[in-house]
Amino acid sequence: MPSDRLWSAVHQSKKVLINKYIYIELVKQSWESFRFLSENKKMSLYYRWRKFEEDEDRPEKPRRVGVTEMRGPNHTLLIQNVLQDIFESMGQFVDGLKFSGGSHSLMPKSFLKQLIDMAHQHNVYVSTGDWAEHLIRKGHSAFKDYVEECKQMGFDTIELNVTSLEVPEETLLRYVRMIKSGGLKAKPQFAIKFNKSDIPTGRDRAFGAYIPPSPRSTEFVEDVDLLIRMAERCFEAGADMIMIDADDLCKQADSVRADIIAKVIGRLGLEKTMFEASNAKASEWFVKQYGPKVNLFVDHSQLMDLECLRGRNLGKNHTSVLGSPYFLF
Repeated sequence: MPSDRLWSAVHQSKKVLINKYIYIELVKQSWESFRFLSENKKMSLYYRWRKFEEDEDRPEKPRRVGVTEMRGPNHTLLIQNVLQDIFESMGQFVDGLKFSGGSHSLMPKSFLKQLIDMAHQHNVYVSTGDWAEHLIRKGHSAFKDYVEECKQMGFDTIELNVTSLEVPEETLLRYVRMIKSGGLKAKPQFAIKFNKSDIPTGRDRAFGAYIPPSPRSTEFVEDVDLLIRMAERCFEAGADMIMIDADDLCKQADSVRADIIAKVIGRLGLEKTMFEASNAKASEWFVKQYGPKVNLFVDHSQLMDLECLRGRNLGKNHTSVLGSPYFLF
């Protein structure tokens, strides 16, 4: 009899231990499930897109602020398929398409026209990118013909790379007026460094005095005040927006020139200024500092991350939510 009681006691103890083990396992599984759901909920909050009608900072296209211009996928021969995928999946987040490096000049006109028409179907404007400087060597008449050809092809914006043009300021302003008179938008692109030969010396001279031409310098000097003054004159001539190049400004996210960016925005405003963000971290910095209304030029692979950032309220102590880059091709 005692042995039966002992066996019964041992059996009960085993049942208790088994039940405890099962309970612990259930608790662990429940905790893992809760943590998984919490992380997913957290990520869904991080990576959600607000509807345009619910977010006053993200109006519908065409937008004047919070503009996202993307660099076209020029590295692939399947550019038409890639652009179609982008427009169909994320077209509502894309305001402009830029053909960088003169890539459009290598395409058959019929094919280029198809790409431009595709962009217009999704309410996306199309920019020539910095190609005009290659035509200046043929004379001013060639530039006038270029403006007319861009209009016939359906381009909306002609970009003028001030650093590459290497023309006097008055000539630059004349090009801006020429573009505007042709019915297109003009967007000069500036860098924060200028050729030393182009920086005014401030020397007094008599009117009409002869000044011998000086050879072009190979030295580039940072001059933010000159950039702002030239941009203001371009606006007076009719320019719609200016682009600020990432070189020496925000090429690397850990060396952003916040002082220069603040000065440019303070003088020129957010609405008519666009910054090139060469990587996702730079985009995050701009949205954190200036909110979703900042105009940015990004690579097509950064569209999703940038729109996620625009839809969040990034506080000063926020944790980066950027994941791995999203590549469509």
